[in-house]
Parts: sequence; C-alpha cells; structure tokens
Amino acid sequence: MKKYLKLLACMLIFFPGLSSRAPLWGADIGLFLDQTTEYHGSENEGIFDFGRGDTFGKSDALEYSGTLIPWFSAFPGDNSGFYFSASITADWKKETLSYTPELLRTEFSWHSESGEARLGRMKYTDPLGFIADGLFDGAYLSLDVGRGNVSMGAWYTGLLYKERAKITMTPAELQSYNTPLDYENFTDTYFAPRRVISALEWGHSGLAEQAQIRLALLGQFDLARENSIDSQYLTGRISVPIVDLTIDLGGCVEAVEYSDEYKIALAGEMKFSWMFPATRLSLMWRYSGGMPDNTDSQMTAFLPLSTVYQGDILKAKISGLSVVSLDYLCRMHRTLSTGLTASCFIRNDLGTYSGYPLTADGDNSGNSILGTELFGRLLWAPISDIQINLGGGAFLPKMGNVARDVPFLWRVEMNFILVLY
Repeated sequence: MKKYLKLLACMLIFFPGLSSRAPLWGADIGLFLDQTTEYHGSENEGIFDFGRGDTFGKSDALEYSGTLIPWFSAFPGDNSGFYFSASITADWKKETLSYTPELLRTEFSWHSESGEARLGRMKYTDPLGFIADGLFDGAYLSLDVGRGNVSMGAWYTGLLYKERAKITMTPAELQSYNTPLDYENFTDTYFAPRRVISALEWGHSGLAEQAQIRLALLGQFDLARENSIDSQYLTGRISVPIVDLTIDLGGCVEAVEYSDEYKIALAGEMKFSWMFPATRLSLMWRYSGGMPDNTDSQMTAFLPLSTVYQGDILKAKISGLSVVSLDYLCRMHRTLSTGLTASCFIRNDLGTYSGYPLTADGDNSGNSILGTELFGRLLWAPISDIQINLGGGAFLPKMGNVARDVPFLWRVEMNFILVLY
C-alpha cells in the first residue's frame, strides 16, 4: 500500500493539475475501449492468399481485436501542451490469442501566433495520403510566412511497432512484417524497419481566395546495411471548391535509389466530390505507376514508404495499381450515417502486383482488371461515449478479366468504441 501512496504523491507533484488543491496547470485523463469482430472468407473451401500474407486453410475465419487506450493531456503553460497515449491490444487470429503493447501519440507542443513546434511521437500524412502516413518519432516545425505556411520535419521509424508503421518497401521488410510477434525474440519481431524521414512543405489555405494547395518534398533513407532503398518524393495537391462541387488534383514524382541506380516513378490522384443536404457523392481515380516493358527504361514501379491498403476487403498495396472508386455517404439522422463504396482495381503492368486474385502459377492472360469491391457501412453514435460501426461487402473477381474463376472474398465486421471516462 505504501508503494501506491508514493506513486500517487509523485503523480500529484509532477502533474499538479490532477490535484484540486494545487491546480497549477490544467490536465485531463481518459480511457476508451476499441473492439472489432470480423468474419471473412471465400465462397468455397481452399487456401487463398488475401494479399497481406494471410493464408487460410478453410473457407472462413473469425477474428477479434480489442484495444484499451489510456490517454493523458496537460497544458503546462499558455502556449504549450503535452499529450500521452498508449495501448494494449488483444488479438484472436488463426485460433491464436496474442497481446501487443504500444506507445501511441505522445508529444510536447508549443505554439505562438507565428507558428507551432512539436517534439515526440506524432501523426504525419503527406499531401496525397498514401506515401507516408501514420505515427513517427521526431520533431516538426511550422511557420506562418504571410503567403502561406512553411513546415519542416524529421522523423525516425525504428522504434515504432511494425504493424503500426506498415513499412514493406523491400522483400526482407515484408517478410519481417508478416512474422508474428515473439516475446522471446522481441527486438527482431516487434520494431519497424529503421528509416529516417524528412519533409519540407508549403501550404496555402486560400490561394486566389478559393483554392487550397499543399506542396511537399519528402525523403526517406534506409539505415539497413544490405539491399537498402532510398527514395525522394516531390508531391503536391490542390483542392478547388466550385459551389457544391470540390475538385481535388494531386501528383507525385518519385526518385528511387537502389544498388546505386536511380529510377523515376509516378503516382497521382483525381477526385470529384458533390455535396448535397446530408449527403456526399465522390468519384476518385488513384494511379500508381508500374514496371515498364522496356528493361532499359528509367521508369519503375511507384514505391511508397507506408503501406496504405487500397480497399476494405482486398487490402492491396498500391504499387502498380489504379483504383477507380465511387463513394456515397448519407447522414440519415444526427446519430445515424450510412455509406457505400464501389471500387475497381486495375493493374498498370503485369509484374508489380502479386496479390489476390492472382494464383500461385501467376497470370499469363495479359489482362488488367483484377475485379470490383463493394463495401457498405452503417455508423450509429447514440451518445458521444458510444459508437457502433457495422460493415460488410465482397471483392468480386468475376467483375474483372484477370482471374474470373477465382472465388470471391467477403467480410462482415462490427466495431464498438466505448469511452470509459
């Protein structure tokens, strides 16, 4: 008991905002539970690769994930803040129960009228949203220069949990990502690959009193000793609202360095969003360049740092793919929303993409359309402390021309979020 009293005394000394007698600065704490249960499979029995290294020896599988997340925030001064969050996750997958601890967003921030500085584990997303996206450890500085905002940051990935970072740029990194966490070999099976990321950005929220623009130069540098890959990205995005229509255009030129050889890769995105009362309709085309037929070409497949999966069921890596999707979102009630997404996946070359529905023997048809995915969601939030998300859909290879005889994939899921305090 004395040990716990000493711990409480230390908390009151270092976090006086928690004490009613010594409110030197404000603080807040919270705890919430995030649970997801899903049931997925294919139309008949067999062994299928779901494009993520997941192989099932039967036609369906039940999975569960429960995450408990405590958080703490404080404001030591008028211009500074501190935020801490962590998690413990219980996963039931392939009839195996595992537990994973993780440090989440934890950062100290300082802001003024001219800018902001952050230090710690923070969220960063590139202008396109599929090059570098997630939590990173490092420092970030943002300054208002009058005609826009200039920001710069530098981060390290080697202390992140590998399934949070989702870095699979090389075959060795993909193999490490798919290796289960082993507490007897914790260092080699928990942490993400060791890479350094830097970013220099300029953004303007009201260019010509209407358009929003964001330009960025990113670089990532591999610290591995063998088979390392470095890459730099010049990327930008512009958003132009026209009455009820918003047009988003984005693109990226990547320079990839592998074995002292430089290659160029391209990626881009075009999106049209129509806003109506309580509804939104979006049409998007996302492109990621593949390998050219000419082996002497300076072009290569686009290779992002973070693996941002495309599709709710197929969960494909974007390299060498084009995705055309139509998304409908409707708010039926202040507590109830629904959405439906249809996505078509197209190969831009015959060698880069190797996931489902391609078979182990490969594909010699020369066709490009992998199939179409349909996925719907129903979101209900009766009160601010409870959120229930129901989702389900299927990926249909028959709505393509690459492997029409391969069984379709399906999945249903329920996500439940509860704020405990």
